[in-house]
Amino acid sequence: MKVLLIGMGMVAQTHILALRDAAGMQLDCVLGRDGARTSAFCRDAAQTLGYEVAAVTDISDALARKPDMALLITPPDARLDYAHALSAADVPTLMEKPVERSLDQARAVIDAYAQHTVPLGFCFQHRTRDAARALKSMVDSGSLGDVIHAEIRVPWWRDQAYYDAPGRGTYARDGGGVMINQAIHTLDLSLWLLGPVVRLQASMRTSTLHRMEAEDIAAALLTFQTGASGMLSATTAAYPGHAESITLITSVAQIQLQGDTLQIDRHDGPSDTIAPAVDTGTGGGADPMAFTHAWHQAVIEDFAASVQSGTLPLAPPLDALRVHAVIAAMEHAARTNEMVEVAP
Repeated sequence: MKVLLIGMGMVAQTHILALRDAAGMQLDCVLGRDGARTSAFCRDAAQTLGYEVAAVTDISDALARKPDMALLITPPDARLDYAHALSAADVPTLMEKPVERSLDQARAVIDAYAQHTVPLGFCFQHRTRDAARALKSMVDSGSLGDVIHAEIRVPWWRDQAYYDAPGRGTYARDGGGVMINQAIHTLDLSLWLLGPVVRLQASMRTSTLHRMEAEDIAAALLTFQTGASGMLSATTAAYPGHAESITLITSVAQIQLQGDTLQIDRHDGPSDTIAPAVDTGTGGGADPMAFTHAWHQAVIEDFAASVQSGTLPLAPPLDALRVHAVIAAMEHAARTNEMVEVAP
C-alpha cells in the first residue's frame, strides 16, 4: 500500500521504522509545512527505508499521488482540515492519539470520516502488546472471574526541557497535559479490557516540578458500566519514570499488567507470568520515545488489513471517543469538585 505521512514530529521516526518492517507498505510521500525541513526529513527516511520518498507541502499535491492510506501524526490542533481533505478524497486514515484537543473537536474529526464512510483508526499501540492481548482474551472469556476493582497507575517522568518545547502541555495545541498526552494510552487499555466508565470524581493539577499550563498530576475514582470500581493515578512528575500498570481485583484472582509483563495470582491454583523475551521499553522516562517500534508496526499492519477486509481496526473511532469522554469528564469533575456522568 502507498502511504502518505502527514507530520514530522517526535513519533515520526517510530512510524518510519514501522513502515520499513511492515509487510506490503511503502512510504510514498511526506507532507510538511516547511519545504526545506520536509525535504531533509525525506532524505533521512530514504536512508532508513532504502528507497526515495517524495516531499510535498500542499495536501492537494499529496492527494494527487493517490495514496492508499494516510498516517496523520500532526499535533492535535492541526488535524481537522486534514481530516476533511483526506475523508473527502476517500483516503483511509490512521491517526496518532489524541484525536483532537477536546471531545467536541474529536467528534468533528470522526464525523468527517463517517460522513464519507472512509475507514479511520487510531494508534493505541499498547493494545498490541502480547501481555495485553493475552489479558484481553482471558477477561473476555470470563476465565478470570468478575472484575471487582481496577487500579490504573501511570508514574511517568518528563523533564522541564520536554515542556519548554513550543505548545507542549498547553490546551491550545495539545488539549491538556498528562491525561490526554501520556496516560491516554493506559486509560484506553483499561476501557478496552473493562468497558466504558459511566461516572467519576477527579482531581487535576500542576505540580511545582514543571512550568506548564495544563496538569502534570491527575487522579480519579471511576465507576465502570459493569459495576466495577476503579482508581486512576497519572503523572509526569514521578522521577525517573516507571512502567505504567493496571491491576485487576477479580472474584478469583489478582492480575497485574505492568508494561508488557502480566502476573496472575489465582485464589486457588498456580500463578502465571507472561513477560517479553527482551525489554520493549515504556516511554515513561525522560526519553518519551524509548519503546519498540514493533507496536506501531502491528497497528499499521492491522489497519491496512482492516481496510482491505472491510472490518474494524484494532482501535476504531468509537473507542477513541470513549477515551476522550472520560478525560473530558475528569476535567469537568476537577473544576466543579462534583461527581460527573461520562458522556456516552
